[in-house]
Amino acid sequence: MTASPPLPCIAIAGPTASGKTAGAMALAAVLGTRGQAVEIISVDSALVYRGMDIGTAKPSQEEMGLVPHHLIDIRDPLQAYSAAEFVQDTQRLVAEIRARGALPLLVGGTMLYFKALFDGIDDMPAADATVRAQLEQRAADIGWHGMHAELAKVDPATAARLAPGDSQRIQRALEVFMISGQPLSHFHTRARAAAAEAPPVATLFSLEPAERSWLHARIAQRFDAMLEAGLVQEVAGLRARGDLHADLPSMRCVGYRQAWEEMDWQARRGGELNRHLLREKGIAATRQLAKRQITWLRSMPQRRVIACDAPDATAALVQAVLDHLAVQRS
Repeated sequence: MTASPPLPCIAIAGPTASGKTAGAMALAAVLGTRGQAVEIISVDSALVYRGMDIGTAKPSQEEMGLVPHHLIDIRDPLQAYSAAEFVQDTQRLVAEIRARGALPLLVGGTMLYFKALFDGIDDMPAADATVRAQLEQRAADIGWHGMHAELAKVDPATAARLAPGDSQRIQRALEVFMISGQPLSHFHTRARAAAAEAPPVATLFSLEPAERSWLHARIAQRFDAMLEAGLVQEVAGLRARGDLHADLPSMRCVGYRQAWEEMDWQARRGGELNRHLLREKGIAATRQLAKRQITWLRSMPQRRVIACDAPDATAALVQAVLDHLAVQRS
């Protein structure tokens, strides 16, 4: 008997507030009526954290009860979760989901994770506490903008894609160079070359707006909903733990970072939290995130674009995936 080919792997990406969760749930529902089970793998660096529900727009308990979800609530906010760990976990999950006869559906907007999955990750030096301490001391002396300038001298390719204030990634890039003598971009180039020889990881469907103003309105509406649902109280509870700080990857997530900064400012000056200023900063930061996400997506010519601001966007996404699956299985 000839073995059945492995089920295809579908990826749904898009900027924040583009309707990825709604599209994925609609697709799962339609496939379910056709006897095809679906399991969702979250591609979101914020959803991995427990206790961070409102500001991450985490799927509801009802949604996660209807369709199995993976890589959600797997880390405490004090812990880190790397792109390499995501790739390892996703490869394992895809195999397990296929073995159950279900369709793996990768859904999210953390483009670093998609990039690592599609382009591969070469073996890089592990973190070194001594080197990191040296870099933190150097940053205290010259600032992260100065560290970014130093990175540009040894790894211009990586420096060009990092913002001068992105302390976490600047530190990691300099750490890799100090340990290995090779720029971070060297490892990424080797990984891309290896990935190019491998079969595609997944077919990528990208939800992108034809009009940026539509997405901006959605972002504002969603941030307002988060504030109404208790984002400030959620961040206050995280601060009250006493073991978290603003430089952790979890607290650098959009929304959480702005709320934390405003609470710090409130603590210094006293008085009420400036919710209006928090709203402005949160929306602005989310817009910048969406802009970066769209830029990354547009660098991938193989993606299949669905206009997320079209009235029938969800139906169009579902039909596009169904058509693709029909071709794959014919």
